[in-house]
Amino acid sequence: MPMPRAEGVRAVLEADGYAVVDRLAGQRQAIELMQDIGRFVPQYTGTVEHEVVYRPGNDDRAYSQSRNTIRAHTEAPGWDPSPRHLALYCHRQARCGGGHTDLLDLKVLEKLLSPAEHTLLTGPPLAFPGPGGGARTGAPVTVPMLYEEDDGRPVLRFSYNLLTAADYDAALDAAPAPEHLPLGQAGADLARHVGELFDQYRTLILIPDGHLLVWDNQRMLHARSEYRDEGRHLTRYWIAA
Repeated sequence: MPMPRAEGVRAVLEADGYAVVDRLAGQRQAIELMQDIGRFVPQYTGTVEHEVVYRPGNDDRAYSQSRNTIRAHTEAPGWDPSPRHLALYCHRQARCGGGHTDLLDLKVLEKLLSPAEHTLLTGPPLAFPGPGGGARTGAPVTVPMLYEEDDGRPVLRFSYNLLTAADYDAALDAAPAPEHLPLGQAGADLARHVGELFDQYRTLILIPDGHLLVWDNQRMLHARSEYRDEGRHLTRYWIAA
């Protein structure tokens, strides 16, 4: 069987916003394919690989190394630029029926929002903290949640947790007063409605073992469903355009 080629994956990404890649001869070939798509970007710890596995001590947070649900967001909205593509290579998928990677296209979301919600999404600048509260970038990235690049391409930066709990990896019981939220009660209401729309219109993907899921991080919202199987193991990559 022919191996997947970067130009074919790029075409699917352009059309659908995401691609599930099979026919891979292991993680090494997945890495070679991703490097043909773009350049790896170091993640929060400075490494290009982040192991998405359960680590004890994270049970009270909505975090990648917990087993908890993670609500709709784009990755690294406080980076400038944010990663163009996000990829997950699946070593072993959860066997419990959970652990889906959920996606929703901005093209779908925009049709579902009210004019007032769209104005909030595109209007007031929001300060997105950088990694470590801005230590790496020096300052937050302050932009509207949705804006256009010079070439007209839309860029989405969004975090349900930031808008509702003022923290990317929020504690499950976090409930700050509206005046302590980045966009106040209006921002929290928008996040909750986006969350409801996400749950209704999302695409649910349970990445098979040995497969690679790649998506446009500046176009697609993503989330993760709760799971119980502690053997679940994926590796995450950020890819620049």
